[in-house]
Amino acid sequence: MRVEKVMARAIEIFCLAVLACALFMCCGRKAEQTSQPEVPGELKIAVIPKGTTHEFWKAIHAGAVQASRELGVEVIWKGPQKEDDRAQQIIVVEDFINRGVDGIVLAPLDDRALCRPVQDAVREGIPVVIIDSGLQGEDYVSFVATDNYKGGVLAAKRLGDLLGGEGNIFLIRYQEGSASTAKRESGFLDTITSDFPNISLLVHDQYAGATTETAYQLAENLLGRFPEVDGIFCPNESSTFGTLRALQEFGLAGKVKFVGFDSSPKLVQALREEHIHGLVLQNPMKMGYLGVKQMVSHLKGEKIESRVDTGVYLATRENMDKPEIKVLLWPDFSRYLD
Repeated sequence: MRVEKVMARAIEIFCLAVLACALFMCCGRKAEQTSQPEVPGELKIAVIPKGTTHEFWKAIHAGAVQASRELGVEVIWKGPQKEDDRAQQIIVVEDFINRGVDGIVLAPLDDRALCRPVQDAVREGIPVVIIDSGLQGEDYVSFVATDNYKGGVLAAKRLGDLLGGEGNIFLIRYQEGSASTAKRESGFLDTITSDFPNISLLVHDQYAGATTETAYQLAENLLGRFPEVDGIFCPNESSTFGTLRALQEFGLAGKVKFVGFDSSPKLVQALREEHIHGLVLQNPMKMGYLGVKQMVSHLKGEKIESRVDTGVYLATRENMDKPEIKVLLWPDFSRYLD
């Protein structure tokens, strides 16, 4: 009888041990499962622009917020104030890596300097989507941007036609290391030299820098040195606005044929007044929106495109009031940004 009791007790202990083990394994699996986001609403996506002051980046921000609301994810927006602060952008990327965000959407200031931070993110299991401007290497899951070379081609054809295929022009560059504007400059230079052989480039190797003020100073200097200039192309918002100010200061606005890139209220006003004769437009809201959407789709295990073209357009005084152009000249931020 005593032996039977001992056997029964042993069986009871064994069963309890098996049950405890099963419960431990179940809890372990549950903990493992809940350590990963279960629904899109738990995803945290860092969106890092080149800068935070230009209208272009405000539109990118608005598009990212639009995607976050539609997809139920959290977007954390942070970037350097100035578009030449590579060190600050690297710090922002490293900070988001340390915070353990689920994904990073990045517009790299420099196509080389940001390679290492992106590689660090990938090593930590944080995927990266690149927007706006290219990055060397292949350490990202998708690239969402304008066809910037095509934008330069559009600008060259517009300026060449305005000049009737003859004259002296400036190509004012933006800044070294910026892949997006370098593509625009290449598209412009290639097309001007091939399609308009009677147009002379007085300047094609000068950089405006990251601010309106540095662009103004360069343009002021060039206009003083080359009063015979007939046309100018600038490849981004700040260089366009700085050059516009210099032309107005010299009393040349409207007289010198001028094609710029991107939009802001003052640039749109200058287009209407024919102080600017063409603006090549991107769709920055779409870029911000699709950058976040591509990241969320990737995190959910869905197949995404490695390259997404967000479109490029030419606005002129003649077409600026057409709905498809007007929406790009005056993007509506009010629904998404305070």
